[in-house]
Amino acid sequence: MNKPTVAFSLFLSLALMLLAGCGGSSFSPNLVPAQPPAPLSSSNLNLIFVASEDLAYQASGDINPKTANLTNQGLQRSLQIATFLQQQVLGKQNVTEIYALEPMTHLQTTNYYPDMVGLETIQQFALLNQVTLSSDKYGGSPYAGQSYPINTSYSDATLPVGVVPPSQFCPNCQGIDFNDQNGDNEVLLTRILKANVPGFYVFSAPWETVSALMANINQREGYPVALPGSYVSPNIIYAISITPSGSVSLVTYNSNLNPPSTYPVLSPPLASAPCNAQTHFNITVIGGQNGAVIPAGINTNETLYIIRHADAHPRLYWDDNNYVGAGQWRALDLPNALLGKVVNVKQVYSNDPAQFGAGSVSASGEATWSSVAPPLTAVPYAIANNLPYNLVTGFDLSDPLVAQKTSAFFFSGGQFSKQTVLLAWSFQFIQPTIAALFTSYNAGQLAPPSGVWPPTDYDTIWTVKLDAVGNLTVNNGMCEGIKSVAPTAAPPQF
Repeated sequence: MNKPTVAFSLFLSLALMLLAGCGGSSFSPNLVPAQPPAPLSSSNLNLIFVASEDLAYQASGDINPKTANLTNQGLQRSLQIATFLQQQVLGKQNVTEIYALEPMTHLQTTNYYPDMVGLETIQQFALLNQVTLSSDKYGGSPYAGQSYPINTSYSDATLPVGVVPPSQFCPNCQGIDFNDQNGDNEVLLTRILKANVPGFYVFSAPWETVSALMANINQREGYPVALPGSYVSPNIIYAISITPSGSVSLVTYNSNLNPPSTYPVLSPPLASAPCNAQTHFNITVIGGQNGAVIPAGINTNETLYIIRHADAHPRLYWDDNNYVGAGQWRALDLPNALLGKVVNVKQVYSNDPAQFGAGSVSASGEATWSSVAPPLTAVPYAIANNLPYNLVTGFDLSDPLVAQKTSAFFFSGGQFSKQTVLLAWSFQFIQPTIAALFTSYNAGQLAPPSGVWPPTDYDTIWTVKLDAVGNLTVNNGMCEGIKSVAPTAAPPQF
């Protein structure tokens, strides 16, 4: 792997072109009610559509045109609309399912950045709900956690170029495809309608996608509903509500939000924590010493900071592959916590949230969930620092060789040379990746021991540095310094 194009394709899909948007923002407050209607009834089957913002359809100041990601103002809106959605639309009742855009199906700007906004728009809302999952290793001990899984995985339709096919697909994890290949979005909604289970089904995706989805379902099912003809505002939420008798109506909500342009302030602020969760180490490997050999093709002058995803387990075996309410405190505090510690970062990476993995068992027997916790952890840092967000898409996290393949961050044909990168990752892959890197230097005996990362440690930062000739240094002497709130805590309120 000594060609830049090979390394780049390992992590980012390059072939999908930005679909040309048209129209832009067109705010017409008179088209929607000034005051919200009554909350939806839980006895109805409610399809709720939240239009996440993109380069084509947005409120002024909400999207960074260089990264196609949210700005501080856009993040503020996503946090505030969660409360409105949970209280005014659902009437404080629990959501039934959440579906978000598959980020790699919508690449934007000339750098083809994945669209993370669909997930960002709905994350705070997910944490205002609870899901009951098993909390012991035998699949028992049901426990309601302050979190909700977000379905954002691929269907078995054609995948974006550069995205490795999973070993199998996850029907209960399917998200929303920007391109609606093979009508997979309609297949998803048709499955919900055929099951005919009352409740609240929330969809977060760009206006281009949700408007087409509403129109296609309206036509396919023959609903007598007059749908909106154009984009109005990110404050608008549409719901197609179907009563038990089959009566269908469109309910339109206007949150009337006017978020500030500053980064969100946590209240109360989080306490600091000492950096003592792990025994500290600092290991240096120098080519030519003690049998070490600098491997061919290694990057130079690279720094990689590795953090674990935010707090995700209110009980040891409880896991829906999202972080819990306590994790939102950490994720939102990350830009403040890393200030002056993680320096000169130019790129932020994480796993593709469309990948899925095993978690706890639900009452219906589901046990696989989209892996959204790591990417959603680092998103606030990228937003606060106006940095691009990239996803690792060229290998599956269930691959037995995941550690060796993750080490491609250090063998990228120079793509990451002279670069400082922040990587949000799952802790079980971090030590094996670094061990594989040491082995490539013929210095495997020096690698940090396996099991070094305690399950309850969300705070430690591992720093990997390659100098001008490729000598390696790894240490764990830094921490975010964020004291975890109670694992059963609700997320901060906005």
